[in-house]
Amino acid sequence: MQETGLRNGGCGADKFGFTGLGAVHWNHTAPVLYEHAVAAREATIVEGGALCAETGVHTGRSPKDKHTVIDDLTEGSVWWDGNRKITPSNFEQLLKDFLAHARGKTLFAQDLYGGADPTYRIKVRVFTELAWHSLFIRQLLIRPERSELAGFIPELTIVDLPSFKADPKRHGVRSETVIAIDFSKRIILIGNSSYAGEIKKSVFTTLNFYLPAHGVMPMHCSANVGKDGDVALFFGLSGTGKTTLSADPDRILIGDDEHGWGPDGVFNFEGGCYAKCIKLSREAEPDIYAATNRFGTVLENVVFDPRTRVPNFDDESRTENTRAAYPLDFMPRASRSGRAGHPSNIIFLTADAFGVIPPIAKLTPAQAMYHFLSGYTAKVAGTEKGLVGVEPEFSTCFGAPFLPRPPAEYGAVLRDYISRHKVDCWLVNSGWTGGIYGIGRRMPIKATRALVTGALDGSLKNVRFRTDPYFGFEVPSSVPGIEPHLLYPMKTWKDKAAFDQTARKLVGMFQKNFIKFEEDVDADVRSAAPEVRIAAE
Repeated sequence: MQETGLRNGGCGADKFGFTGLGAVHWNHTAPVLYEHAVAAREATIVEGGALCAETGVHTGRSPKDKHTVIDDLTEGSVWWDGNRKITPSNFEQLLKDFLAHARGKTLFAQDLYGGADPTYRIKVRVFTELAWHSLFIRQLLIRPERSELAGFIPELTIVDLPSFKADPKRHGVRSETVIAIDFSKRIILIGNSSYAGEIKKSVFTTLNFYLPAHGVMPMHCSANVGKDGDVALFFGLSGTGKTTLSADPDRILIGDDEHGWGPDGVFNFEGGCYAKCIKLSREAEPDIYAATNRFGTVLENVVFDPRTRVPNFDDESRTENTRAAYPLDFMPRASRSGRAGHPSNIIFLTADAFGVIPPIAKLTPAQAMYHFLSGYTAKVAGTEKGLVGVEPEFSTCFGAPFLPRPPAEYGAVLRDYISRHKVDCWLVNSGWTGGIYGIGRRMPIKATRALVTGALDGSLKNVRFRTDPYFGFEVPSSVPGIEPHLLYPMKTWKDKAAFDQTARKLVGMFQKNFIKFEEDVDADVRSAAPEVRIAAE
């Protein structure tokens, strides 16, 4: 077997169980992985220098095909309402078949860290069938110093074989696509999906399982820090604005998607960014645009001119979920340590597809916990297989697909930290106004940025607030530079009766969704539920 690159010779592919491999290329950097990807026709180099690949039918994650081994470790600790089970024997058969499928193949291996805080990080080894997948995860996780690779011993191993198709009867899974996690063996198997985001989210899911026991809150959020050390967190699902809003020209970016909050403050789980590219422009998002147009960036499903190879970020013919993966240091104002102090502000981002939530609202601690557990947003086309358009979604803790433990556990840790550090919490609607999705317009990004800036710099504390009659939170009555009507959602609708009907419908959805949490939260959180405070006209 041919082996190239720096590695721990005493802990190679054979130690995991691989036999008969054609080759293993270890810890290669971007130039070498470019060569392999282009030679194998996996990807194309486009204008600006990025490597552009297509992911086939899987243009987003496949959460329904994610399975967790049920054993002594997980039976009483995993949130089985949100996770599918696979037996140890089925997983063992799946692993054997993965190893057999790999025989004769060339694999690419990366040894990386998940977590910028050395106390809590996990050593991750990722074997991939595709060179561009190896580059993708190398750019997104934290790269050890080259001197560390000779002694690297993984604590989590991920095997990513897009050409492997599971057998539902043989392996006890749902379809030919599989993401199978064994927390006891610390092994993750990914088959029949070329969507590279599955690899990244598998690491996140693993940290979500182990860190709460250490007093660390794992969070699906972006984070940045101001010049005075004030940290802000931005919770939200894909497409709600985490990456865009955290890339603030006046603040240092800690990370754009996954963080931990521990005794010493906030730390990034990753070493890169995974930005949505659809409608990306130099004018609206100059730093992200620049990062997508340079060597080392991986573009997913971005359409480009076959003659000039110029990317067309406005083309959504393959998917709206076009993506760019690039190292954090591609951003000019990115933290080199990936660490900062405790947050001063938390912002929950919702892309309200009903168009009835105001652009910003101040939350009490109880309301913050209610909205964190509710996780109301909209799933945007392409982020999951088979999803088209936008659907209203209650995604617990703004990250239900990645939560192995019961949501109340995460809620309790977060509430403790919010209380201990006296954090201000806000709900920001980056979705629609003036009507439901398809009728109204997307909330103006300039207005969202201005309101978020006001929350972070403290200027919103000086404006007058009113109580929203449908949701009960506090909303600014007026803010300099913001269209007055935006702060009063009903005024943006032509049909006021339709607004009232729609808002009441959403309030009812909140109440119905929260029933499953009522036994696990205090009375003040239950009383924070939206409740219509006006009579119908």
